[in-house]
Amino acid sequence: MPRFSLLVAFYNNFEYFVDCYSSLKKQTLTDYEIIIVDDCSTDGSFEKMKDLVSGDTSVKLFRNERNCGVGFTKRRCIEESSGDILGFVDSDDALMPDALEVILRHYQTDKISAVYSQFMMCDKSMNIEKTFTGSEQVRNNNIYFFNIFLKANHFFTFRKSAYQKTSGINPELTSAVDQDLYLKLYETGDFKFVKKPLYLYRLHTDGVSQTKSKKAKLFRNWHSVILETLERRKINRLYNKEISDITNLPEFIYSKQNTIYRRLKRKLRWTLFIFIYFLVHINCLAW
Repeated sequence: MPRFSLLVAFYNNFEYFVDCYSSLKKQTLTDYEIIIVDDCSTDGSFEKMKDLVSGDTSVKLFRNERNCGVGFTKRRCIEESSGDILGFVDSDDALMPDALEVILRHYQTDKISAVYSQFMMCDKSMNIEKTFTGSEQVRNNNIYFFNIFLKANHFFTFRKSAYQKTSGINPELTSAVDQDLYLKLYETGDFKFVKKPLYLYRLHTDGVSQTKSKKAKLFRNWHSVILETLERRKINRLYNKEISDITNLPEFIYSKQNTIYRRLKRKLRWTLFIFIYFLVHINCLAW
């Protein structure tokens, strides 16, 4: 049984996957498998990918019978894995060579459910532009943690045993899937942050229609994820307001928690935050 399972939910854009696959094969750690689930790509990418990984015994390739969406596909990636530690890599992104080796060093106790790192933003050609500075250690055992400021982010890894304590990724979600995963795992144990960029996030808009309707759908899904989190945690009121009276939970929580951050001299604006959040989750909108 491999110690680590790298999970790739795949849909179209084969040309970007070449960089992703190359980075996965260059890992300094050798005890790992690669799980790829194709969600019925429509541009010939699956056939090309199949040829690329042919003969690679570390790869397990699957394909959905029909297009099921990113939530279903990521959930299946986990179900098909056999490693103790799991981590998603978007098919158009990449890992640093020592990513797995560094991450595994930080799973010292069973109390740790997830370990995550910093990530670097890259252009379409994978040239590094800057390190995302929002990633940092979250306070564990905080019932009011909702990852509003995206502190927990790529490269995010987790124990499969911790995931199995949850209801799993909501297969109906078409965006905010990672937030659903993070918040459920947060309830199973501690999160640990590695202050080192281990993930390369590619910024591009190929195949993505950045319409108001899709942005609205993203935030509806995020609202739904937080609403379910509140129900799991049996929270009926937030900041003296009934949950049922809050129509946009991400925006509401941000507005309340950001006052605390201002006292700590955190200078984040809602518009800037929305921009970053949309970039980090833009791939889901292309699905």
